[in-house]
Amino acid sequence: MPDLSLEQDLYCQGLRLVAGVDEAGRGPLAGPVVAAAVILPPDLIGDEPWLGLLDDSKRLSPAQREKAVIAIQDHALAIGVGQVSSVDIDRKGISLATIGAMMTAVANLPVTPNHLLLDFVYISSCFLPFDTVVKGDRISYSIAAASNVAKVTRDRWMEQADALYPGYEFSSHKGYPTAGHVARLNELGPCPIHRQSYGPVRLVADRTNGC
Repeated sequence: MPDLSLEQDLYCQGLRLVAGVDEAGRGPLAGPVVAAAVILPPDLIGDEPWLGLLDDSKRLSPAQREKAVIAIQDHALAIGVGQVSSVDIDRKGISLATIGAMMTAVANLPVTPNHLLLDFVYISSCFLPFDTVVKGDRISYSIAAASNVAKVTRDRWMEQADALYPGYEFSSHKGYPTAGHVARLNELGPCPIHRQSYGPVRLVADRTNGC
């Protein structure tokens, strides 16, 4: 389970506005990559009941994630969200797109943080001081909060896409390469939110175009 150890070390250095940053959607064949930045109150002790709702979003059920995000919205000092479209993922590559979404999320915070805790990404420089944390969403409450906001935001986006592009069942698999999604992709061909640079999509597109 995460805790506040990383945040408290920074608070002791006088850095009171610490933003956890994480992303959702690196692996899907369709839809954007979404990132969130969350600043928690620096006066938290760590045993507040609502913090117990937070964990790596991948270890929570959809209902648990929704409940966690409601708690984050009620208690966080600031939340920022950023996303990069499938078109830009194809143009930039997923690594740069992920970093771009994360930096947009930070820029969209209503206050400027003193320090960032990033769930691990390969990043050499940033416009703010930062640390990258391996499996940070399982270590830091701030990163876990960002993980859940990013995941829930992206899932809601994909549910809306399901109505725009019926037949692909985006509300079910959220764009991830499940057997059902690959079957629909092969049957219907790629739609505008599919990532054309991803192998399974490119193979279907090439076959559809007669290449």
